[in-house]
Amino acid sequence: MENKNLRLNASLLRRRVPNLTSAAKAVGLRPATVSNLCTGKISVGKSEVRTLVALADLAGCSLDELIIRGEKIEMIETKIKTLDLFAPLAKGGTVGLVARRNMGQLVVLSEIFYRLKSEGFATILLMPQGDFPELADVLENVEWVTHSIEETYEKIAALGTEKEIAFAADRSHVVSGDIYDMQERLQQIGVDSVTTFLLDLTGNAVDEDLPYGPLETLWQFDADLSARHCYPAVDPISSTSSVLEGAHLDQNHFFIQQRAQKLLRRYRELRSLVNVNGLEKLPASERSTFKRGERLEAYLTQPFYVAEEFTKKQGESVSLQETLKDVQAILDGSFDQDDIEQLRFIGKI
Repeated sequence: MENKNLRLNASLLRRRVPNLTSAAKAVGLRPATVSNLCTGKISVGKSEVRTLVALADLAGCSLDELIIRGEKIEMIETKIKTLDLFAPLAKGGTVGLVARRNMGQLVVLSEIFYRLKSEGFATILLMPQGDFPELADVLENVEWVTHSIEETYEKIAALGTEKEIAFAADRSHVVSGDIYDMQERLQQIGVDSVTTFLLDLTGNAVDEDLPYGPLETLWQFDADLSARHCYPAVDPISSTSSVLEGAHLDQNHFFIQQRAQKLLRRYRELRSLVNVNGLEKLPASERSTFKRGERLEAYLTQPFYVAEEFTKKQGESVSLQETLKDVQAILDGSFDQDDIEQLRFIGKI
C-alpha cells in the first residue's frame, strides 16, 4: 500500500544541488518530475525508486535524509480564494512566483505582505541589483529593506527568534546560490520561521524548467487569465503545493480541489471550441459544464486591499472554509442560473 505520509526534502535538495536543472538532466531525470515531487504534485510513494536513488546521489545523502516521513506541513491561510484552494502557502517553505511581466505577480506579493504583516509577520525584501520602479508598491508593505545577503541574514537572525518572517528576493539571488546558503546558515542557528518568496522581475523564469530549484509551493501565473483581467491571474491547474499531499490536507479540501480542477480543465477545452463555433454548437451537457466553469472562474477573482485605489472595490478576505463551501455549491450547480457578473470580484457568496 502506498504510504502517503512521505514527502521529498526540498530544502535539502536546494542546499546540496544548486543547479538542479542541469544536474537532473545529466542523470536522465526530467526537471519537471523533480519539481512535481517537491511540491507534492507527484506522490513520493508513486515515484520510481531509481528516481529517488538518483536524487539522493545528487544530493550526497541517504534515502532516509531525502524522504521526510510523518511531518505535517502547516498551511498559512492567506484568505485569497484561489491560492488557499489550489496552491496553499507552506509555512516556513519556499514559494516561487512564475510569471511574465505585467501579469500581476507584484500585486499578489504586495497583497500577501499586506495580509501577513497584519497577522504579525515581519516582512523583508532583499532589493535586486538595478533599477526596478515597479517594486514601489511592494515596498509600501515591507518593514525592512536589505541590500545584501549578509545584511539580510543579520536582520532575519535578529528577528527570527521573536517573529514569523515573510522574506522576498529576486531570482538573481537564486542563480548565484546566495539565498540557499543563507537558508542553511539560518537553519544552523535554529531559525526556521522564515517563509521565502522568490520572484523573477525579468519574466524569464517562465521558460525555465526549475527556475528556483525545488519548491514547497509554486504559483504559476496564466497569460490568458491576465489578458482577460481575471485577477489574481494564478493558474489553478498548474500551480501546486506540498501542503496538498494527502497526508497533510483535510480530505474535504482535497476532494473539492480535485473536482474544481477537473471542471476548470474541461472548461478551458470548451472555451476554445466556443470561441470558434459559438456556445450553441455545444451539446446540452457540455453547455452546462461550460457555464459552471465560467462561474467558478469568475468566483475565483478577488478584490485586493492594496489595489483598492485602482479598482474602486473594497478588498475582501475569504476563509478557506467559506471558499470550500462556495466552490462546492458552484460545482453542485447551485448558481447555474445566477448572473455571472454577480460572482466576479467578490469575497464569499
